[in-house]
Amino acid sequence: MKKVALPPRGVETLFGVHDQNIKYLESLLDVRVDARGQELIVTGDPQDVETVERILEDFAALMTEGRSFTDRELREAFAQIAEDRAYSLRDYFTKARFNPAGKKQVAPKSANQRRYIEAIQKNDIVFGIGVAGTGKTYLGVAMAVQALMQKQVSRIILARPAVEAGEKLGFLPGDLQDKVDPYLRPLYDALFDLIDADRVTRLIEKRIIEVAPLAFMRGRTLSDAFIILDEAQNTTSEQMKMFLTRIGFGSKAVITGDVTQIDLPAGKRSGLVEAQRVLSGIEGIEFVYFTEKDVVRHRLVQMIIKAYEEHSKKSQL
Repeated sequence: MKKVALPPRGVETLFGVHDQNIKYLESLLDVRVDARGQELIVTGDPQDVETVERILEDFAALMTEGRSFTDRELREAFAQIAEDRAYSLRDYFTKARFNPAGKKQVAPKSANQRRYIEAIQKNDIVFGIGVAGTGKTYLGVAMAVQALMQKQVSRIILARPAVEAGEKLGFLPGDLQDKVDPYLRPLYDALFDLIDADRVTRLIEKRIIEVAPLAFMRGRTLSDAFIILDEAQNTTSEQMKMFLTRIGFGSKAVITGDVTQIDLPAGKRSGLVEAQRVLSGIEGIEFVYFTEKDVVRHRLVQMIIKAYEEHSKKSQL
């Protein structure tokens, strides 16, 4: 049994509406947390009690420092700490959060998202592989915007293979921008969520931010840039090799994809699948894998993804 004292209104803030926060913490760890005034008594599994004690001590210190908390933030932090005991509540509220362009604060919603951010900070090439809705593309773009704003790079390049059109866009109506925009829209959406629309437009006009089909990368050397290749499962082996060998000095590359959503023609190998076999173990290249637990869309999306995965396994039996 451990006892921890909280500052005034600490219990109300920590427990949340209808005690939902503390009930959620108790569901994650084998503990019971009871309040006696502003003092908390924690009982349960000794290791879990120790983890909760660290959470409460950080909470008390942060609250004394003037930090405010939302119920959602606390529950997200509890989930990440339960998954990774080396992580702390102070880490969540001080290290993992960033504001790329002064418009919107970004924070990892899961332990894997945090590992992804840390991998991008440490390595020049990072692969983010997992199902849709896990934040692979959004967090990659957020890190790119932060690097640009902090002058770590001089430009951002966002690319996608236009598989639906086989990267042969000539038959589509309109000018070049009209032809490629449908394939690049998710990248634009992430940019506009992070940066004011007028500023995005100016940066694109100045070619400080470039959004283009993967085919446009051929023959170029991309130096002093933050480069993101999205939907990389739809690259061929040749395209993936071409992309990776475009990277020049002072550049960082993030490659994202979902190997369960390959739309390549029959007989074509996915460059992303091959890259996992060829490049694993190379220093400076890291692979981060996401699961349905990392999905940050509607709660039903996790359940839908899991149901399809189970159905696929049964079909293979």
